[in-house]
Amino acid sequence: MPFIPNRPLQGKSPGEAPTTTPGSFARPSDIGGAYSFSSPDTPGMPEPSTKTAWDFMPEDWVCVDGAWEAPEGFEPITQLEFARLGQITPEMHRVAERETHLTAEQIRDEIAAGRLIIPANRVHLKHSLEPMAIGRASLTKVNANMGASPVSSGTDEEVEKLRWAERWGADTVMDLSTGGDLDACREAMILNAKVPVGTVPIYSMIIGRKIEELDRALILETLEHQAAQGVDYFTIHAGVMRDHIPLLRNRLIGVVSRGGSLLAKWMVHHRADNPMYTHFEDICRLMRRYDVSFSLGDGLRPGGLADATDAAQLAELKVLGELTERAWRMGCQVMVEGPGHVPYDQIEYNMKLQRNLCHGAPFYVLGPLVTDVFPGYDHITSCIGATSAAYHGASMLCYVTPKEHLGLPKQDDVKQGCVAYKIAAHAADVALGIPGARNWDDDLTRARAALNWEKHFELAFDGEYARAMHDEDLDVDTDFCAMCGHDWCSVRISKELMELDSGKDPEFVRERVMRSPGITEEQRTLLERRGYLEPDQIHRLAKRTSSAVGEASESPDCHSDYVSPESALEIQREKLVQIKVKRKAPAAAPAE
Repeated sequence: MPFIPNRPLQGKSPGEAPTTTPGSFARPSDIGGAYSFSSPDTPGMPEPSTKTAWDFMPEDWVCVDGAWEAPEGFEPITQLEFARLGQITPEMHRVAERETHLTAEQIRDEIAAGRLIIPANRVHLKHSLEPMAIGRASLTKVNANMGASPVSSGTDEEVEKLRWAERWGADTVMDLSTGGDLDACREAMILNAKVPVGTVPIYSMIIGRKIEELDRALILETLEHQAAQGVDYFTIHAGVMRDHIPLLRNRLIGVVSRGGSLLAKWMVHHRADNPMYTHFEDICRLMRRYDVSFSLGDGLRPGGLADATDAAQLAELKVLGELTERAWRMGCQVMVEGPGHVPYDQIEYNMKLQRNLCHGAPFYVLGPLVTDVFPGYDHITSCIGATSAAYHGASMLCYVTPKEHLGLPKQDDVKQGCVAYKIAAHAADVALGIPGARNWDDDLTRARAALNWEKHFELAFDGEYARAMHDEDLDVDTDFCAMCGHDWCSVRISKELMELDSGKDPEFVRERVMRSPGITEEQRTLLERRGYLEPDQIHRLAKRTSSAVGEASESPDCHSDYVSPESALEIQREKLVQIKVKRKAPAAAPAE
């Protein structure tokens, strides 16, 4: 049966399922259309492109009675080519299992339209890669950058960071190594990664040589080697053009992309255009053989608020739209990279301009940071911008860690970046009304209303951390926390009011009040680092004695369900952990 694009879809559809955000201000879902899950447009925003990847077919394909046919003897390789032929690959089926609001048919059709990609190198699929999708019809994804530098880290440490990033929710990782054994580090990450791995190949191209020596042969040799290793997507800075360089003259901070700055230097030296642009079709042919996806790099992204949305950035974005069309014609999957540092009020325009110029190809953005004056906290300044970016159209968010602009991130920095960006991605998915996105939040709210602490921590994204924070003040799972205590606990009062349903969901009501099970080694380390408890108190939480609230078989009598409120308050004062906060010694009086 010939494949007819954009035919009505069968099976489950987000349009048929109730949204989990009643009253959402997002647009109604439009899977199969230009809007997918999207925010309403502020007046003056660019309209979506009227074109898709279907408008940029290979020249030797023909359309017969509304269906596209490949030339005789053609063998599909990329996910895009299979989708154009109407075929559902095992990777599409796996993505449908993970994206429960989408069918495999919808995933296929979104790929065929160019609005969704599955970055899955055929080599990496032979190892432990779990196929995933990037596109605005799917859940918002998070990328974690890592890689050794000339002055810090090495292969073993980067593999540990990879595992750590996967643990904390990274959907893809990028190996941005510029020092050490780049080849060994990349190989080790691909062999160990369950998520797609991306690289910026130009870094390897110039190891041991000057950028001026870059030529077609070196570009293709490097790309071939990394594709054969199993890299799933390449950042290719092919949109930086020679005539863009004069547009950079008045920028406060010039070119902050490593790839962009290197290629700008090459163009000035050779007085020629970007070789990545000149040899783009050759690059496409090579990447198609392995189904390596393009991540078209934003080499002229702004590095400060003052440079955002300037002529250079927008000129490059226009070229990236052209390159998207060219890659589609060659059968390659494409996503596009974006800024950077952008004032909050400009984020929606940036997202929707890319949607127009790049015909809905997935947008992969770094942050953006919405202020420049909080170094050390840029995971926070950027995840604010990232939430807005995802709500207004970005498909994947590249995390920023506390070490951004300051140094190479360590393991805990990787966690902090991942957590911040999982918050941003999830907040955007809830706001967009993606079916099922808010179920997790609602379940945790039910557990909280029932004062079911164990379920509360089980549902929390980082339950270990939440448990440690709770037990730092109160080592019993009772019907209040240390914020309000017994009398002031509004949740306890709401639960006791028979007129309210709050806290009475039978799936979340706990059987009995329990002592905290005791903290883990990881939680112990966290509390030691925080420094608010004395060592003996931390030891007590870790070892756990029954003296504070009675034996396990007893009902802890500090809970007002078992004793009078007066008795509960008295036991709260006498038996529960009393915090002895470490006091800093008073500052010495200044000398006269």
